[in-house]
Amino acid sequence: MRIRGLGVIDDAVLQLGPGLTVVTGETGAGKTMVVQGLNLLFGGRADAGRVRPGADRALVEGRLVLDGGSAALLRASDAGAELDDDALLVSRSVAADGRSRAHLGGRSVPVGVLGELGGSVMALHGQSDQQRLLKPAQQRAALDRYAGDAVVGLRERFAAQWVRWRDVRATLAQLTDEAAERAREADLLRLGLAEVEAAEPQPGEDVALVAEIERLANADDLRLAAATASAALTGDESDPGAGDALQLVTAARRALEAASGHDATLAALAARVIELGHLVSDVGLELSSYLASVDADPARLSTAQERLGVLTGLVRRHAVDDVDAVLAWASRASDRLLELDGADDRIAALQEQDRALEVSLGALAAQLSAARTAAAERFGEAVTAELVELAMPHARASARVSQAEDPDGLPVGERRLAAGPDGVDEVELLLEPHPGAPPRPLQKGASGGELSRVMLAVEVVFAGSDPVPLMVFDEVDAGVGGRAAVEVGRRLARLARDHQVVVVTHLPQVAAFADRHLSVVKASDGSVTRSGVVTLDDAARVVELSRMLAGSDTGLSRGHAEELLAAAAEDRATR
Repeated sequence: MRIRGLGVIDDAVLQLGPGLTVVTGETGAGKTMVVQGLNLLFGGRADAGRVRPGADRALVEGRLVLDGGSAALLRASDAGAELDDDALLVSRSVAADGRSRAHLGGRSVPVGVLGELGGSVMALHGQSDQQRLLKPAQQRAALDRYAGDAVVGLRERFAAQWVRWRDVRATLAQLTDEAAERAREADLLRLGLAEVEAAEPQPGEDVALVAEIERLANADDLRLAAATASAALTGDESDPGAGDALQLVTAARRALEAASGHDATLAALAARVIELGHLVSDVGLELSSYLASVDADPARLSTAQERLGVLTGLVRRHAVDDVDAVLAWASRASDRLLELDGADDRIAALQEQDRALEVSLGALAAQLSAARTAAAERFGEAVTAELVELAMPHARASARVSQAEDPDGLPVGERRLAAGPDGVDEVELLLEPHPGAPPRPLQKGASGGELSRVMLAVEVVFAGSDPVPLMVFDEVDAGVGGRAAVEVGRRLARLARDHQVVVVTHLPQVAAFADRHLSVVKASDGSVTRSGVVTLDDAARVVELSRMLAGSDTGLSRGHAEELLAAAAEDRATR
């Protein structure tokens, strides 16, 4: 891995190999930047404040060798990444303005892809993770992660059912709360529909009534106009001598017919005059018929005006334009009334569904609790075994699974459901530091040094159940010293048999167990501090351990350092 422009690190190359790699250095040299670099490389949050002052960007590049068919390699292939000599090249840059870019196998990819890759490649364990584990809310999630599919599968099923129950309960509450409003709305709709049904309006009836009223109100004028036009077209029976249009057209037809045989143009005109005669005759007949139909009927006029008043009032009350719009409202209102009237049936169905979900959730919650309890027993035994290795032979760790007390006296089903989508359980990690002492929560039952070892034991147990190949520990041995520090190093070395382990440490007892020792060194030019990473050979390791032991390289501290390295080598050889 190469780091450039990150924090105090100007340019450094880390040769990480199999087994246990330790990273040491003086305070402020930039050991934590190594962890930050790994975190960035695998999709961690980009922070422009981490860019080295004066640099335009921070860059982290890594070369991964993955097993064929691994989940990480398959995800990289899906992203279009290509291998370089059977290795996958990964890079992440963060500009000084906060912009971040990621590349995988020569392809630009979203940062989230690096995060997915990192989730299957690396597990990071640091002091912040330990502090987080002291919070009861995080301890249940930690136990579930340790338990694996036996608990996670049940929890996912419970969560899916819980979401369904929550939605059903929310809908049920809404329908119940809105019952009075629905009743008021239904009453108003029934009143409106009753009024429409009583009026029995017909489509277009108001338009037809307006036309009829107009005709009845002007009946005399209409009769006079029709009679005058009829007499002008077809004659007046009371005055046979008066001329009319039909007589004139007939005379014109006869005149043209007499000479039409001599000229085709005239014959065509004669045919048109014949058609005109027919038209005048037809219009005359229709005028006569219309004249007979027009009758001044005051009673009918009054009835039509009253009916129109009823329809106009109906239109006005519904704030629409015409009767057709009233009929459309009535259709919608009928559908809505059916929906409102069906709400009670829906409430009953939802109540039945609610009860069924409660029964199902109760059964799943019981299974989940049993699975967590079994996992808690295994977890406690595993952590206790680790504490023996970490020079706490009489301590006993346990995980207590319990259900929250219900302060409101709710039924069991509702109490369970109120716990949330992760189930009904509360999980608390406990420590019994010596025989006869009562188990107490971790944050209350251990001293600083004991707490560091307990939390390291917890991290190691979690790491052992984690399938990722790379484990990174960032100063998780803080507060540990003496023989306990030796045991910490021995345990990390044992973990490195099955994983690639990178440890940032300040303890020489831990560093002595390394298969590869990296030192973060800093040099000052008077204004800017630059840090780099060097791989130490055997002689340089003695010097570095001597510095870690005594703060300087002296004959006495060097002898002690050589003893530490020899003891660690002998331990690895015998195990």
